[in-house]
Amino acid sequence: MGLNCALDGPSGAGKSTIAKALAERFGFVYVDTGALYRSIGLFAVRSGANTSSAEEVVPLLKDIAVELKYVDGAQRVILNGEDVSDKIRTPEISMAASNVSAIPEVREFLLDLQRNIAAKNDIIMDGRDIGTVILPDAEVKVFMTASAEERARRRFDELTAKGQKVDYESILKDINQRDYNDSHRETSPLIKAKDAVELDTTKLSIDEVVDKISEMIKKALKEEQKSYRKIPAIRRWFYAILRFIISIPFKIIFNIKYEGTENVPQTGSVILAGNHRTWFDPILIAIKVKYISSYMAKAELFKYFPLNLIIRAVHGFPTRRNSGDVSALSLAEKYIRNGYNLTIFPEGTRSRNGKIGKAKSGVAYIASKCGVPVYPVGISYKGHLKFRRKITVRFGKPIMPEELKLESMSKTDLRAAGEKIMSKIALLVNNDE
Repeated sequence: MGLNCALDGPSGAGKSTIAKALAERFGFVYVDTGALYRSIGLFAVRSGANTSSAEEVVPLLKDIAVELKYVDGAQRVILNGEDVSDKIRTPEISMAASNVSAIPEVREFLLDLQRNIAAKNDIIMDGRDIGTVILPDAEVKVFMTASAEERARRRFDELTAKGQKVDYESILKDINQRDYNDSHRETSPLIKAKDAVELDTTKLSIDEVVDKISEMIKKALKEEQKSYRKIPAIRRWFYAILRFIISIPFKIIFNIKYEGTENVPQTGSVILAGNHRTWFDPILIAIKVKYISSYMAKAELFKYFPLNLIIRAVHGFPTRRNSGDVSALSLAEKYIRNGYNLTIFPEGTRSRNGKIGKAKSGVAYIASKCGVPVYPVGISYKGHLKFRRKITVRFGKPIMPEELKLESMSKTDLRAAGEKIMSKIALLVNNDE
């Protein structure tokens, strides 16, 4: 399970805006639960149903398929195959969403979807009952409030900026009515969780709110890091024997020289990042590292049954290259938190001529999210591989998370941090060996 942040509060308190900003800053998945209810409200309105009537809305659920997709880092809401991300943001659909959300069967319909997303990812989820019902065990809970007048002004400005002709007094009336509906419904009414921090945003800027909640998330992440597990000694002992046995044929076939061994990590839960020259680079690195590693490997390798078994046996897992594979990144975090190292090759593919390529953003993302150091490793040899070819493996000094200077998880910042890691690796590679 990832770290979960629940943002609750009345309509117009700025939850969605703040949640999106936090998700970008920390690289979390943003789950707009309001968008899910809005999509059901939209379907009900299109079907001519009374959105306040359970008798009319519930039979429609069997015809509804709603999902969240991420396109270029932005969340899109898909209703029965149609992108309705913009169509669900009108005042009419806002009221419809409030009505359908009061129906128990609708809430149950969406509950599993929301919890499944939260179980697999670090998420920011906003809504009305996230901290009380959907994610009662969330590590960070914030109940955001603001005066009805301020929330009406914000909504008025938002809709006006989109070119819609709206009336402030009508918006204020709708917000007051929705507040009443949300707080008086029988199922999951809008209330502050007992362990949630209440934050009045009436006089705060967006940046000020983001900064305040960011501090809560950073504190929770530090607490999570303290709970990182250690691999049992007996497993490390068996691993040491296996590592020794495997190293023998490699040392016979090749003339392997290790440098910078004083920099080899002496604990688990670190990242080993190297340039990628050969199929057996993970073994060349593992020979000198006492703690068990997990490995990212391209998904194509798992198509072959024998190879699939071998890779998984050594804690390898697939990643889809050039796709921002969220599930692979989450699994990498899980391994690190369970005491394993992560051996990763930032370039994402092998370099047949030894030339250093550009880094993908995954290594910087994981290092920052898990708060662990990155140990650069350079692997080099001259010419083609053959019997007794000299191979040099150099371990560099660790790059601490704060050295990456990641202000956010934006593509630009991650790319810059990835290149910094790659430049450290490049310094360790000598192709004139």
